[in-house]
Amino acid sequence: MGTINLAEGLPATVGVLGGGRMGAGIAHAFLMGGAKVIVVERDEQAAQGARERVESSVAKSIERGAVDGNLDEIVEGFSTSVDYADFGGCDLVVEAVPEDPQLKAEALTAVEAQLGKGAFLATNTSSLSVTKLAGHLGRPERFLGLHFFNPVPASTLIEVVIAERTSPEAEAAARGWVAGLGKTAVVVRDAPGFASSRLGVAIALEAMRMVQEGVASAQDIDNAMVLGYKHPTGPLRTTDIVGLDVRLGIAEYLASTLGERFAPPQILRDKVARGELGRKSGKGFYDWT
Repeated sequence: MGTINLAEGLPATVGVLGGGRMGAGIAHAFLMGGAKVIVVERDEQAAQGARERVESSVAKSIERGAVDGNLDEIVEGFSTSVDYADFGGCDLVVEAVPEDPQLKAEALTAVEAQLGKGAFLATNTSSLSVTKLAGHLGRPERFLGLHFFNPVPASTLIEVVIAERTSPEAEAAARGWVAGLGKTAVVVRDAPGFASSRLGVAIALEAMRMVQEGVASAQDIDNAMVLGYKHPTGPLRTTDIVGLDVRLGIAEYLASTLGERFAPPQILRDKVARGELGRKSGKGFYDWT
């Protein structure tokens, strides 16, 4: 693949199911590591959108000097498809569809049916039970969570989530993938919200309650966390980047499993109901227009 060499520990061929913001970021990361990558989407229009997102992201990395080589050389190893059968030659497939348990279970089952016996399968869920998702699979020992963070190219963290039946081989392989991507692995046992979402959402929900109660503005709350606690972005700006609808779904799941301390505040429900979903809609706790 031109001047791009495969980083040690990475799979040679990686599939990504779903080419939205997260899926495209995951594809970008593995391409930068030298792997061949295929993104499968629901239709041709979505596949074209995924291709444009990945190529644009790679081009920006080249412009910043984050990677050597040129766009044509790097994307030579990138393809898109609308057929799950094209995952057949992959060593690893990462599922990156929306945070809906039934949708993820159906997608993972369909992907696994196409994989060779030696391939690994991972979910990018940020909060759903990896063990429950594994219950739908025929080879749960080769399945685990790989929770990437947005934006994937800039983030240095990947949360590796070990389900009840994840094998030591799969865990060791995942540690190698993360190292090969030049990122740091945080390995956690499957539990509601894992480590990152549970802590991050708890802070974000309290920040929302403070806005709701008129304690301080969103900007001042975020500045307190950025300047006082060295967060790269504050909890409310991060919520806008992640998506208020995504945060609401995670909070509702955590409330159902961990209790009322994760109950979504009314301000979050109201904003989602009005279509104020954050950066992707142009407005959330901030104006992104």
